Amino acid sequence: MKVILKQDVNKLGLSGDLVETSDGYARNYLFPRGLADEATPERIKEWKNREAAKKKREQRMERDARDSQKTLSGRTVRVRASIGEKGRLFGSVTASTVAESIASQLSVEVDRRHLRLPDSIKQVGAYPFSVRLYPGIEAEMTLVVEGE
Repeated sequence: MKVILKQDVNKLGLSGDLVETSDGYARNYLFPRGLADEATPERIKEWKNREAAKKKREQRMERDARDSQKTLSGRTVRVRASIGEKGRLFGSVTASTVAESIASQLSVEVDRRHLRLPDSIKQVGAYPFSVRLYPGIEAEMTLVVEGE
C-alpha cells in the first residue's frame, strides 16, 4: 500500500514522503496514530504539485545564492570600532556587526549565523572570513577593522 507520511517515521521515511508499506502496518500502526494518509489518486496529484513547487523554490534559492556569491566574493567590508591602547578594541567585533555592515555597504542581506569569522576579533586589522549562502555555496570576503 502506498502512503504519504504526515510525520517522520523511523526506518520508513520523512514527513511528506510517498512510501510503499504493507497493508497491515499502514492500517494498524500508521493510520491510527495519524502518521500517514492513504495515497489516493487525488492525494498523489497534490503531493506531486507540492514536490514540484518545492523543487522550483529550491532552484530559485540556489540561483539567488549564486548571484549573491558573485556580488560578495572577494569584496571587503569595513567596520569602525572604538579603540584603546595598542590598537585593541573596546569589546570585539561580532557576527551581528559584520552582517549589518554587509547589508549597509553591499546591499545584500546575510544571516549572522551563516558568517564564519575568526574566533575573536579584538584588534585593528584585516581578517578573512566566509559567508555560507546556501549549502555548498560560500563567498570568501575580507573584514577590515578600523579605529575611530
